[in-house]
Amino acid sequence: MSEPLPEQAPPAPQAPLFILYLDGDAYEEQLRMLVTWVHSLLLPVYGRETHSGAPWCPRWWEHLEAVARLHALWLAWQELTDPLAGATGPSVWHRDHLAPALSELRDPAGPFAGCKEGSHRDKAIPVVEPY
Repeated sequence: MSEPLPEQAPPAPQAPLFILYLDGDAYEEQLRMLVTWVHSLLLPVYGRETHSGAPWCPRWWEHLEAVARLHALWLAWQELTDPLAGATGPSVWHRDHLAPALSELRDPAGPFAGCKEGSHRDKAIPVVEPY
């Protein structure tokens, strides 16, 4: 007589990968979902009037640093607004994630430096000399 097989635990849900680790269709799908979140929740609720001292680019998805920061913010939003995260999750998200991310994004020397209301300017990528 053979021994019964031990019960296997269901696989743990995998956390979504950070967008900078993705490419091709996986990157495009995450970017599409990020654009939806930014345009349907983040900007309508937390977007403030822009001015030269706090720029926001209308084509933010073309700034890789902005995509990275906004994706990280969105991942934190998903985790901390889940009811299982507890009642203080949204407060933690505001304090620890939203405020610093928006400060970095809207900084005059940040990823949107040179962008003006209604216009986009590509940022020059620093040249890195090999050793």
